[in-house]
Order: sequence, then C-alpha cells, then structure tokens
Amino acid sequence: MEVAIRKMGNSRGVLIPKPILAQLGLEGVADLQVRDGVIEIRPMCRHPREGWETDAQRLAQEGEDALVWPEFVNQDDADLVW
Repeated sequence: MEVAIRKMGNSRGVLIPKPILAQLGLEGVADLQVRDGVIEIRPMCRHPREGWETDAQRLAQEGEDALVWPEFVNQDDADLVW
C-alpha cells in the first residue's frame, strides 16, 4: 500500500488506516523501532500476567473457577510437618 508522508507540525508522519490498526491490535501506544532500515510498529509488550485478576473474577462470577483436578488438591497435607 502506498501512503503519503505528511507534515505534522515540525515532524512528518504517515496515517495508518483504521482497519490495519484493528488488524494489528494497535491502540493508544505502540512500540516504534528501526531495524535494518525498516520501520517497525508493534503493539506494546504486555506483562505476561496482565489481565489475570480480571479474568479470574469473571470466571468466579460465571462459576467456572472449579479446580481441574480436585482430587489432588491438598492430598497428603495432613502428613506434612512444619
């Protein structure tokens, strides 16, 4: 796709069409780098556990928070000496 490089204040910029932004999941902020003469724009790396708290709450509300292997939960805990 050919795009125009436009003047934006004292800088230059390229308008990225909304469908491309949606396809890549780009929203708000992005990671911008130049590698081997190529401009790369990527979604920001999220923390691996980002959103887990919200998902856990949603699963609990939906009743989907049961243990996968309930028979192994605290098996042999009574035998432990602290």
